Amino acid sequence: MSDAQKRILVGRFGAPHGVRGEIRLKSFTDDPEAIAGYETLATGDGAPVEILSLRPQKEMLVVRLKGCDSREAAQALNGVELYIDRSELPETEDEDEFYLADLIGLEARAPDGETIGKVIAVENFGAGDIIEIKPVKGPAFMIAFTRESVPEIDLDAGYLVLVRPPETEARGEGGQ
Repeated sequence: MSDAQKRILVGRFGAPHGVRGEIRLKSFTDDPEAIAGYETLATGDGAPVEILSLRPQKEMLVVRLKGCDSREAAQALNGVELYIDRSELPETEDEDEFYLADLIGLEARAPDGETIGKVIAVENFGAGDIIEIKPVKGPAFMIAFTRESVPEIDLDAGYLVLVRPPETEARGEGGQ
């Protein structure tokens, strides 16, 4: 697992809230307030972040951070993403359960076993999870992450089976 895969995106700062350094935070954790409990919380460049207090506000949290005591300091964090070390996440209990981040780097195979490429990202733009595949040759492509399109995942063996919709194969997307 690469260093990038050892870090998991858990939140993103938004606009400042007030003039005393509070800032809005969008948490991507199941329990949004759990974001404050991670020991390795850090920005994308590795700077540690300590949440001193938080409170929910609509779809976001409003947080006070150690060392952030002005609106200007909070404004400088707008858009900054927060990560934790993968090791802080509990192991999954069910063999059919996994973290989406664990899919990144898996080999994508066709149902017949032929290598299609590698999973390079898992995104969610609001309409469901999408996996991005970098094929052996050709441009990267995205496909909905559903049981129909990904019927098999073997994390231990390092691959997933990808069933591409007929319309993508007809256009030759992904170099196939």
